[in-house]
Amino acid sequence: MKFGIIKERKNPPDRRVVFSPNELLNFKNEFPQATIKVESSDIRIFSDQEYIEKGFEVTNNMEDCDILLGVKEVPINDLIPEKKYFFFSHTIKKQPYNRKLLKAVLDKNIVLYDHETIVDNNNGRLIGFGKYAGIVGAYNGIRAFGIKYDLFNLAKAETLPDQKALIERLKRHPLPYIKIVLTGSGKVAHGAKEMLDAMKIKQVSVENYLTKKYTEPVYTMIDVLDYNKRKDGQVLDKHDFYNNPEEYVSDFERFAEVSDLFIAGHFHGNNAPIILSKEMLQSPKCSLKVVADISCDIDGPVACTLRASTIADPVYGYLPKEHKEVSLNHPSAIWVMAVDNLPCELPKDASEGFGKMFLNSVIPAFYNGDADGVLERAKITEKGKLTPRFSYLQDYVDEKE
Repeated sequence: MKFGIIKERKNPPDRRVVFSPNELLNFKNEFPQATIKVESSDIRIFSDQEYIEKGFEVTNNMEDCDILLGVKEVPINDLIPEKKYFFFSHTIKKQPYNRKLLKAVLDKNIVLYDHETIVDNNNGRLIGFGKYAGIVGAYNGIRAFGIKYDLFNLAKAETLPDQKALIERLKRHPLPYIKIVLTGSGKVAHGAKEMLDAMKIKQVSVENYLTKKYTEPVYTMIDVLDYNKRKDGQVLDKHDFYNNPEEYVSDFERFAEVSDLFIAGHFHGNNAPIILSKEMLQSPKCSLKVVADISCDIDGPVACTLRASTIADPVYGYLPKEHKEVSLNHPSAIWVMAVDNLPCELPKDASEGFGKMFLNSVIPAFYNGDADGVLERAKITEKGKLTPRFSYLQDYVDEKE
């Protein structure tokens, strides 16, 4: 079985890779029967030479590989027919901009596995870059707060080598006595939490956060039952929320009234209530100054996220009373950081972490007959057709231009 680490070709360039040189060597040592090639790239965070020094062949020809491993979508013209591909296809939610890509995958008889569909028996994600989105998102949110109030002007995350360097920069600039609310309980939120903890910002309980004043910066980390409540007043459990989200309304306003910085690291499920509404933002009691929306759902649960921002231009102003984007200099602007590809700003750490997960959760399946069903669950296409698990995409594929 021959694996190929492919060059990233999507624009804007993405410097991440599925396997760092060190992790690729771990792969080879653990599965010596595997043949592995690396496609030459002048974009990748790790140079061709670093792979060569670990004993890997670096080439421009991937035609003889069986399984091709990439991060972002492969341009249609670069897809090699009859291969097995792994990459984030951004098709499973019927994204209009990638319908042609999925059609091309089917036309070229490619077996497509999407990193997002690599899940366990309970549909829990096994791999992803969420932690690194949380790390960079927290850094960018604090950076934005510092610039807004002329406290400090941190270097952009993309100009620094790793998480350690981000933390070192943050530690140089103590924050004023602000309150930070962090939503979520998954990898994204825990990545953000790592940064707050590394800065020695004190974590406090929800009750104390809402009622006490502090002479130091503090944060609270809240989950779905902290920022949602049942319409009928009953207090049940998380399972009830997940099973009956339409029975709930947001209870986030109490946090919006006492928080300076909101770091949004939650996952927002279908039919779940809006978290931070236009009305909450327009309230004279709202004290939010900066919203770092790592989740970045446009027209979603965080009303001030009007659009995704970019690594080059990560922050925009939001005027609550008119629900529109304004200049950052506007005196009533809430600053919104909503970069939708945050892990790209930390390509070295993100690639190293991703490779560890991929080696642990995916590669064994190729050599144990897919004993845990990981590959079978992740497979979107096969033999020119959608697999049964993804047959719901058929109308999306068939849609006329």
